Amino acid sequence: MTSIESRWHQLTSALPSGVNLLAVSKGHPADAIRDLVACGQLDFGESRVQEALPKQNALADLPQIRWHFIGRLQANKVRAVVKAFRWIHSIDSLALAERTSRIALEEQQQPTALLQVKLRDDPAKGGWEIDALKDAWPELQALQGLQISGLMTMAPLGVGAEDRSALFRECRHLADALGLEHCSMGMSGDWREAAAAGATWVRLGSVLFGPRQLPT
Repeated sequence: MTSIESRWHQLTSALPSGVNLLAVSKGHPADAIRDLVACGQLDFGESRVQEALPKQNALADLPQIRWHFIGRLQANKVRAVVKAFRWIHSIDSLALAERTSRIALEEQQQPTALLQVKLRDDPAKGGWEIDALKDAWPELQALQGLQISGLMTMAPLGVGAEDRSALFRECRHLADALGLEHCSMGMSGDWREAAAAGATWVRLGSVLFGPRQLPT
């Protein structure tokens, strides 16, 4: 068993029931993804279309892979993302949601969408503030090109474990209030707090794959 296979087995056995592993494969080659698919991992996260597409082409013989876009979604990349990814974790404004829905309908797609929320002041990250999301919620629900199924959030750098846990619980409570199933939250350094707080997806990269092998 390779080291990546061993880490995958350790991580998946440690995840609570109802928490899914999203293997963040950005910065890692297609061969590493192929090794994990052989273990049973089917969900992979990428943040740059130009890096993801060659991997998707190299792995075209594995149509069971579910690709998740987890990076910042730029307006001019929406069509490429809609065509290449089944899940989008980073819808952070009404204008972006409307554009993505329109393009998805044009492409005859309906990606599963998660709304990125910003629950603490953090100039490094975007996302909906709670009041703005609640105000826009009726319009978001009416979008036909998106299957809005949850929220995504990230803790600011330097926040302690207790504050991270509180933030993750707030995200879970907000998702529940909106009737949404999924919470994508928790990464390699804080996935345990996120899982305990009600995450349904944890996004694990370095703890699973090891150091990045490709430029990002």
